[in-house]
Amino acid sequence: MENHRIADIFDEIADVLELQDESVFRIRSYRRGARAIRDLPEDVRTLVERGELLKVPGIGKSLTEKVEEILGTGTSEFYEKIKKAPEYKLLPLLRIPGVGPRHAIQFYRVLGIVTVDDLEEAARAGRLHDLERMGEKLEERILKGIEQYRRRTGRFRLAEGMLHAEAVAAKVGKLKGVTRIDIAGSCRRMKETIGDIDILVISKSAKKVMDVFTSMKSVSEVIARGATKSSVLLEAGIQVDLRVLRRENYGAALHYFTGSKDHNVAIRDRAKRRGLRVSEYGVFNVETAERLGGASEEEVFAALGLPFIPPELRENSGELEAADEGRLPRLVEAGDIKGDLHMHTTATDGRNTPREMAVAARRLGYRYVAITDHSKAVRVAGGLDAEELRAHIEAIRKANKEVDGIEILAGVEVDIMKDGGLDLPDDVLRQCDVVIAAVHSGFNMPEARMTRRILKALENENVNILAHPTGRLIGEREPYEVDIEAVIAAARKCGVALELNAFPDRLDLKDVHCRAAREAGVKISIGTDAHAVAHLANMRYGVGTARRGWCEAGDILNAMTLPKLRKFLARRRRDRAKPGV
Repeated sequence: MENHRIADIFDEIADVLELQDESVFRIRSYRRGARAIRDLPEDVRTLVERGELLKVPGIGKSLTEKVEEILGTGTSEFYEKIKKAPEYKLLPLLRIPGVGPRHAIQFYRVLGIVTVDDLEEAARAGRLHDLERMGEKLEERILKGIEQYRRRTGRFRLAEGMLHAEAVAAKVGKLKGVTRIDIAGSCRRMKETIGDIDILVISKSAKKVMDVFTSMKSVSEVIARGATKSSVLLEAGIQVDLRVLRRENYGAALHYFTGSKDHNVAIRDRAKRRGLRVSEYGVFNVETAERLGGASEEEVFAALGLPFIPPELRENSGELEAADEGRLPRLVEAGDIKGDLHMHTTATDGRNTPREMAVAARRLGYRYVAITDHSKAVRVAGGLDAEELRAHIEAIRKANKEVDGIEILAGVEVDIMKDGGLDLPDDVLRQCDVVIAAVHSGFNMPEARMTRRILKALENENVNILAHPTGRLIGEREPYEVDIEAVIAAARKCGVALELNAFPDRLDLKDVHCRAAREAGVKISIGTDAHAVAHLANMRYGVGTARRGWCEAGDILNAMTLPKLRKFLARRRRDRAKPGV
């Protein structure tokens, strides 16, 4: 949590400096520092204690001193100064899709706009489009951006919620007398965004649990405190509810507080039809009041004549019917994943070398990885042209010979251009083991044109995987308009896998699209899109989303053994080479 908090502070400083039109080098220094600390594979405090923070690329003496100050005092003198600047009040404007620093400061200086409400009022009154470099279309996009901003207010990405939930659970779980602790709610269901956090505990020392829970350093406000339930607001703005329960009720409570609401309603309806009553305290016979179960979730389901239903499926989307008929999928698990087919290195915008990424993946038990740096169209990432990619492929082949115990595949994430062509020629793409095609620009195309663009790219015999197929960034950018059903159908026809991008900002394909792809017989590749060693850990969010999409190991491309994977990757070229094809 400290890593993310310090990184957030540095990002806020950079935002304010950008609004103040400060030196671009100073702004970049804080941006790099935020990214470096957020990507650390270990606690920044541990590095400071070992005197090794200065060894981290992107962290100089000045930032090291600020990190030490924040760790010691909870803040820094410079950050407190930044918070008093007039521009600090404009930071919420930067969270609105379509509003950048130039727009925010223009709105403030010309129209006196400070809050999101101010901006909405001005946009609806038509006062923005007369400003320099503005127009009615941009005004409309800002109004849509405000709608998106309001929809996500009070919601947090899964990874952020899980980070805080696990930190609280670790703190409380190590207390003497705590025999079990679980994170429930949306986090347990691996929902892409969460509203709050629910934590359940079994302990004979409820008072001690509440004392520690309500006095954590990360707590900004104690909302309520009781003998067995307390609620707090963390500094990050997330509410956490913690309950201490009796062992005999724990399973029923875990089921109830895991949800979803729709699943729980369906469970209660099923119970009612059977003359039963289900609550957070257990399952009871309505006529006799006999308690039929509740110590475990398995008891709850068994009392209703059902097998255990995994939390990720509990959305009332057919899971009860499937359970009743013995059709529940055997969901993919983290241990099924044999490799990661999407990652970036220092060749473009990554922070680690191919060798370092492979060694880290080997520690995770992977059998293979694919190095897939950007093509030249992504200039901001230092994308590779044809000659640079050829040289990079040779470097990957060399690293593969040097690193034992894991296969390093040479690949590329090649841009899909606006006409559907690819950013690199076929002759260099043929040299790659893995080719991932991706849209990184032109997001505002009409649906029909965007769909044609992607379908044309899928027809290229060198393409193996379509990356982040809808282009969304959760809470920041809506998906581009595309006929996803047509994309799934084309992927099946062409033998292309669709990526479930596990980066927490994306989780793209979303769960319902994963399920549709699975039902269509399209393979799904769960890739972390890692830009640093630490990002490899994001695989769990991809696996969680795949589970929400009812996916089994057999549906997942990178759950294949290496020989089967190679066969899949080479199939299109092999088929194309056959006479008459």
